[in-house]
Amino acid sequence: MVDSRWLLIEKHYERVCVKTVFKARKLFSPLETLEQAVVVVEDGMITSLSSQAERDLPADAEIIDFQDGVIAPAYFDQHVHGSGGFDVMEATEEALVGVSRFLGRHGVAGYLATTVTASMDATLKSLSGLARLIEAAQDRVDPGAATALPVGIHLEGPFLSHEKRGVHSPELLLTPTVALFDRFWQAAEGRIRLITIAPELPNAAEVIAHATARGVRVSIGHSNATAEFAQAAIAAGAVSATHTFNAMRQLEHRDPGILGVVLDDGALFAEIICDGHHVMPMVVRLFWKAKGAGRAILITDGISASGMPDGLYKLGNLDVVVKDGQCTSGGSIAGSTLTMDRAVSNFHEFTGAPLAEVAGLAGRNPARMLGLEDRFGSLEVGRRADFVVLGEGGVLRESVLDGRRAK
Repeated sequence: MVDSRWLLIEKHYERVCVKTVFKARKLFSPLETLEQAVVVVEDGMITSLSSQAERDLPADAEIIDFQDGVIAPAYFDQHVHGSGGFDVMEATEEALVGVSRFLGRHGVAGYLATTVTASMDATLKSLSGLARLIEAAQDRVDPGAATALPVGIHLEGPFLSHEKRGVHSPELLLTPTVALFDRFWQAAEGRIRLITIAPELPNAAEVIAHATARGVRVSIGHSNATAEFAQAAIAAGAVSATHTFNAMRQLEHRDPGILGVVLDDGALFAEIICDGHHVMPMVVRLFWKAKGAGRAILITDGISASGMPDGLYKLGNLDVVVKDGQCTSGGSIAGSTLTMDRAVSNFHEFTGAPLAEVAGLAGRNPARMLGLEDRFGSLEVGRRADFVVLGEGGVLRESVLDGRRAK
């Protein structure tokens, strides 16, 4: 049975015919690069990938020619709190549909609904509501809605450092314990896929190991940790770092701290917010040299104000002022209004990195880190037709999800 809440999205998108041929100047799969690419899609699934010289176009298909556009796998945002006026912690069908619709228009095929530190009751309520909504989204029969799919939860807080908490409310931060983690896990019905934790907190290593054993990926961040604590967290199972440079102990040449470990450890994935405000372009270039195409991950840290005019918005229960597109609460940065398509074009501009590699930072790498590479981050025969069409400088021209063109 189709869940009606997700079918509400249908009227906002254009349906392509059952068999569609998409043509473009180039395609990054990322397994290969095709010149003069042809993608054949039937009922939302990729049935053929080739160059125009390799095969004749099907006579019974609609042909959509993106001309000089470049096709790349659609994006995945593992760290987004909201968008389009909605916050994921509202945990209502209206909010999650609104977020999913907005993200889909900006090239995102999948995402983790990301929480912010709140009271225990508010957190458990949000986790429970999100779990039900995420389950409904996975089970929808009609796969054709051109909208991002929520596939899990990123628990950002309450196991964060007081010194590097950012806007997270200090009175609501908690010392991590296995029992507390399990309360969150149970409320979320096992839908937590990623958790941010400060590794210097008491019991952090034990909780990291426990979460990892449950299949949850652990990211270190919002932390004033020394290098030794950061390395202990990685030894316990942590695999990523949360918004690198932001809410982290500063790098000192005789005291490298958590940031030194994040930049030095070649196996550790690391997020970055590439809006030119959270991290300056010069530092983005240093990050790229340190983490490279295999471990860098682009995120938005977007909040409800994304896609909205300046004004007053919510991040969980926090009041956030947005002025000139920048988000603050109590004088601290409070997320962003960045979209993933803009993060890709910014990173390409700031670093000069090849567009194929940059697109992978927004799609393939988060999918690999989260163990979702069989669903996201690649274009292959037999997989869903989720891709973006990029123009000059990596600027998004169009988003196609489940074979549908998002409008």
